[in-house]
Amino acid sequence: MSRSITLASSLGLDPRRFDGTPADRRLAKAVDAGLDRVEAALDTELHYAHRIADAASRYLLEAGGKRVRPVLALLTAHLGRGVTEEVVRIAAAVEITHLASLYHDDVMDEAVLRRGVPSAQVVYGNSSAILTGDLLFARASLIIADLGVEALRLQGATFERLVLGQLNETTGPDDGEDPIAHYLDVLADKTGSLIATAAEAGVRFSGADHAFIGPLREFGEKVGIAFQLADDVLDLSADPAVTGKAAGTDLRAGVPTMPVLLLRSRSAEGDGTATGLLERLTGADDEAFAAAIAELREHEVTRETRDIAHRWATQAVAALVPVPDGPVKRALAEFAERVVERES
Repeated sequence: MSRSITLASSLGLDPRRFDGTPADRRLAKAVDAGLDRVEAALDTELHYAHRIADAASRYLLEAGGKRVRPVLALLTAHLGRGVTEEVVRIAAAVEITHLASLYHDDVMDEAVLRRGVPSAQVVYGNSSAILTGDLLFARASLIIADLGVEALRLQGATFERLVLGQLNETTGPDDGEDPIAHYLDVLADKTGSLIATAAEAGVRFSGADHAFIGPLREFGEKVGIAFQLADDVLDLSADPAVTGKAAGTDLRAGVPTMPVLLLRSRSAEGDGTATGLLERLTGADDEAFAAAIAELREHEVTRETRDIAHRWATQAVAALVPVPDGPVKRALAEFAERVVERES
């Protein structure tokens, strides 16, 4: 499988950044080589004798993706021995776990687009999409089983948090619970947990000092929350060719993103403009909904969402203090700073 993904393109970094020190250039070259190995592993692992299983399991893989989670594992591995075979395998398993979650998310959200192509359930139907996600979760577990009990526990704990995050999003906050705090907890589980696991995996399976695990897990979880808050803003984009999904996909599915939660808060405080916009966002008419999305895109709550994302990114960088200065730390910090400004 030929891919043009690199460290810089995956993390949204400026390629010129790696024209700096020799250490930066060596790191970028080593991570890019490791990413080629991960892509080869993904290509090998996602094959099934069953015709539909084979096609459906590769569908979103071949649609693209930035491979952010594998790249983070490859990056943090350079705090140890670098990209070992174990790091490659767990990086591939982490990406397959992420892919599996997308199949399930799109069924639950009734999404019509993913990565710029019709979502899997549009092509294969809900049942096949759900079963494909199950297959991918199973394949990730098989890959990790070869790495021992430590890896199995890491995968199991991460999978549990992914499911609990989805369940908490589905059921909503309890009576009296702050909806915004509840939502941030959902993001920590649904997005932050897997990014944190990727960062931890690079440390664990490269022989790096385990003292780095705590700071890197904190970094991963917080940058994951910032990443998803940036997605909340991208969900309002008028250009599906850029975002890979239709504008307002999450809102159409009834998922309360941060801009909507902030609108609800303003409405509860008596802001009539916020109340009116909320009503238009729940309408069934496509043209009116599109107009409401455009209005929300320019609303102050969307700017506030960006500000919240920036704060989480800043906290993620602060978590890196115990990590040794050098190219790995610089790349992680720059990723956290850029993640909230991305356009896709």
